[in-house]
Amino acid sequence: MCGIVGYTGEASATPILVEGLTRMEYRGYDSAGVAVEQDGGIQVVTRKGKVAELAHTLGHFEMTGTCGIGHTRWATHGKPSEANAHPHTSCAGDIAVVHNGIIENFAELREDLIARGHVFKSETDTEVVAHLVEEAFHRMLADGSGDLRAAVAEATSQLVGAYGLAVMAEQEPGTIVVCRKDSPIVVGRGNGGSYVASDIIAMIDATRDVVVLADGQMARLRPDAIEYFDTDGNPIEPEVTHVDWDIDVAEKGGYPDFMLKEIHEQPRVIRDTLAGRLSAGSLVIDELDMTAEELNLVDRVYVIACGTSYHAGLIAKNLIESWARIPCEVEVASEFRYRNPIITPTTLVVAVSQSGETADTLAAIRDARVKGAKVFGITNVVGSPVARESDGVIYTKANKEIAVASTKSFLGQVVSLTLLAMLLGQSQGELTGGQVKLLFSELADTAEQVERILAECTDSVDEAAEAMVDAASALFIGRGMGAATSYEGALKMKEISYLHAEAYAAGEMKHGPIALIDEGFPVVAIATNSAVYDKVVSNLQESRARGACIIAVATEGDEDIKKHADHVIYVPKVRDAFSPITASVPLQLLSRAVAVKRGCDVDQPRNLAKSVTVE
Repeated sequence: MCGIVGYTGEASATPILVEGLTRMEYRGYDSAGVAVEQDGGIQVVTRKGKVAELAHTLGHFEMTGTCGIGHTRWATHGKPSEANAHPHTSCAGDIAVVHNGIIENFAELREDLIARGHVFKSETDTEVVAHLVEEAFHRMLADGSGDLRAAVAEATSQLVGAYGLAVMAEQEPGTIVVCRKDSPIVVGRGNGGSYVASDIIAMIDATRDVVVLADGQMARLRPDAIEYFDTDGNPIEPEVTHVDWDIDVAEKGGYPDFMLKEIHEQPRVIRDTLAGRLSAGSLVIDELDMTAEELNLVDRVYVIACGTSYHAGLIAKNLIESWARIPCEVEVASEFRYRNPIITPTTLVVAVSQSGETADTLAAIRDARVKGAKVFGITNVVGSPVARESDGVIYTKANKEIAVASTKSFLGQVVSLTLLAMLLGQSQGELTGGQVKLLFSELADTAEQVERILAECTDSVDEAAEAMVDAASALFIGRGMGAATSYEGALKMKEISYLHAEAYAAGEMKHGPIALIDEGFPVVAIATNSAVYDKVVSNLQESRARGACIIAVATEGDEDIKKHADHVIYVPKVRDAFSPITASVPLQLLSRAVAVKRGCDVDQPRNLAKSVTVE
């Protein structure tokens, strides 16, 4: 959440900062601001609302300076306002700071700083950083040893929490100091200057070779060079990462919004995630970094995740227990870290995170490793904290996902977890080579099946959306794999359309939720072919008898379902194990269609951000 961008070089900084903020607006969009060196000082402009508001305002300023930092915010401390927007400055206004993350001890620091005479202008936790740097830097200047990098290091030594920081001071013109702890910072040289951002996408036009700072590392950016430092302040030569995806992945490509574009990219995601994974009838996941003997010893699996990734984990639980006969628990990462789970050296912990930055998931990884577990990450972002801190990783090959509501990353996670379940089944001797080959072939076929859904279900989705558009609430139901799929469908609906939606295993309807149903109440059911199909139909009859409007996702050729549903969205016939892949797609389209009809911004739903880097 939140986005940082900075530039120092030969060109005017302001347009570079605005372009970078625009590209990162999916990370936070309740306010934005920039700080630029101008006429020997630092000029700060902030605006509530989206980056377009800031860009419009900047048109009225003469800001020609060639060094600056910018930020787009997702509020944690303090309401969205110009006063709370970053950058934040010191008392004298000679130091400017932008920050991603959260300072957990900001209240105590603020009290101490106020007692020492500092005056605060915002409600944010970030502002304490500006004042801490101010104290250290001004003391160093008075001693004749002024060094902004050293001042930032001293300030951050007092912080508890997560931070990605970019700092500038008028006494060191042309310089930006950056550092990180549990919040991403990417640095690179290109196009006549030095760049920093919290996301590679903000600087992809300038350079393809970047440095992803590790926790505790710092960098000092100047127009002609970048210096890197370790936790103790010693110069280091960092590892350089080459970015091989193109900026067109962040452009709409003719689609009306990023969400629809990304839904249509899902067949490619499936194919790319599976590429090279089967060799001579055996699965190949070298990144797991576990021998066949170690895999055979695994006797418990935890999947830890949040939100959409948690729902992918629920699907994986069914597959792992079915194919590998290993107990699997799916845990909300924020809860996992605060209890005392049973972990042994034969426990495999699978951490799932689209961004690879999710704070709760990272904390759970660290806790699991301390207790001796092997940790495997599934993420969409190369070089992300989850990837670096796990023993092994599968990248979902979704490329950049811009829409806040995850679609293609979710499907990439499901496919990756399905591969992992097959591998565990193979290593445990529960799946033969022939079975693995057959399952893999059918899994690969889902790419074409998703293409068919996207081509053929537009009208049925639109009709179902029309039936839901004026509803105040909805229920999503299913059984078995359909239950796990329904949880994700309900989340998508409430995320982007603001229509309240809850999901239940269909058998739970009569244990409470059925009390909500009256005339016209939408019930969305996963009613694809499975061993529990008849049970789902029975639950639909119970709902329809009470006046519900039934929307069913069903298997092609099932004409009987029309007797029980008002609207049917058909998907191709697949093995039940793979039904979440095909059934999720119409639910994504349905949520988007309802949101569009309700006039919602499907790419940037209110109060949400793409990457959740705070607890």
